[in-house]
Amino acid sequence: MTVAATNWAGNITFRAERFHEPRSVAELRRIVAGARSVRVLGTGHSFNAIADTTGDLVSVAGLPRVVEPDERAGTVTVSAGMRFGEVAGVLDRVGLALHNLGSLPHISVAGACATGTHGSGSANGCLATAVRAVELVTADGALVTIERGAAEFPGSVVALGALGVVTRLTLDVVPAFEVRQWVYEGLPTAVLRERFDEIMAAAYSVSLFTGWRTDRIDQVWLKQRGGPDAPGAWLGAVLADGPRHPVPGCPPEPCTGQLGVPGRWHTRLPHFRPDFTPSSGDELQSEYFVARTDAVAAFDALDAVRERIAPALQIGEIRTVAADALWLSPAYQRDCVAFHFTWHPDPVAVADAVEAVEQALSAFAARPHWGKVFRTAPEAIRDSYPRWEDFRRLLAEFDPAGRFRNGFLARHFPAG
Repeated sequence: MTVAATNWAGNITFRAERFHEPRSVAELRRIVAGARSVRVLGTGHSFNAIADTTGDLVSVAGLPRVVEPDERAGTVTVSAGMRFGEVAGVLDRVGLALHNLGSLPHISVAGACATGTHGSGSANGCLATAVRAVELVTADGALVTIERGAAEFPGSVVALGALGVVTRLTLDVVPAFEVRQWVYEGLPTAVLRERFDEIMAAAYSVSLFTGWRTDRIDQVWLKQRGGPDAPGAWLGAVLADGPRHPVPGCPPEPCTGQLGVPGRWHTRLPHFRPDFTPSSGDELQSEYFVARTDAVAAFDALDAVRERIAPALQIGEIRTVAADALWLSPAYQRDCVAFHFTWHPDPVAVADAVEAVEQALSAFAARPHWGKVFRTAPEAIRDSYPRWEDFRRLLAEFDPAGRFRNGFLARHFPAG
């Protein structure tokens, strides 16, 4: 059928001729085998044209829902279109957990893994690092499983939907755990510069929220596994006296529990609750990853252009992500600090702010998040990924006719 769908933010209108929501893998295989051009739509939480196509747009949300924990193997196998919030509840009921979650539990497992989406924590890899096996429908309609240890596996997880339509993922799990969350306000940026590593390692997951307007970090969110109660003051910041929302002026009800009240891992690691929509989608987002060793220098470079950033910004977030071995992961082979920007939905103002951010970070080989707004030249992105050429060869092997290609992939991984 004809589709006139948009992404979650409404800034991308998909140009697909047809939209499909198959109810079985067999139906999906027939669609892929008979299509000229195919792209996959997850929960629509990308902010660029990575999922766009002029051919057939496929959602896997209608495939049979599977959450199959295997405690002995330490894994769970899930349907690709399921959201993290749905999977987490099932896992917790059998005493299992994922190692980390992103700020939103509303996003699909496959979409998050395919783009290198992440949570925070100095020792925590991006969400895709939990993947042990990928099942996907390839360009000829075949159903293929690629397991960790296979030569092509590191290029098949964060793969941008370029190798096929992912149908199921097998993920590593850990024993379920509890988390306590505190929010501090007004951390001096001078202290952040001096003690960055200490601050970002102060809890299992740490997020810094800043409007890039003053010489203080607006909020520090600490998600701690166990440990003592938080002191009333810490490194010049003050413990919040009530629940907070990261965006100034927004009510805190959509946010996960704070004030140190213990909660299950999946009710604290995200910033937002699955039963609340965190916003109406009236925003744009950008994010850039630089090496942890450059964290303070990159912060200073951004702070120097905050007059160009702040007018377009709702809130900025700073997180850490551990290095991994996935070829297209923004954290490939380097521990990272990720600078995230939630913009007002003003394309002109955002374009100027993004230009300022990218100029400021140009000296640090910054890797943009694959699913967000960026203008970095494809050549610069290619040069920041040591296995870029290997992925391009893998793409040609899996999809020689370019069935899963679109304009986004053609720009970044030209054929030939």
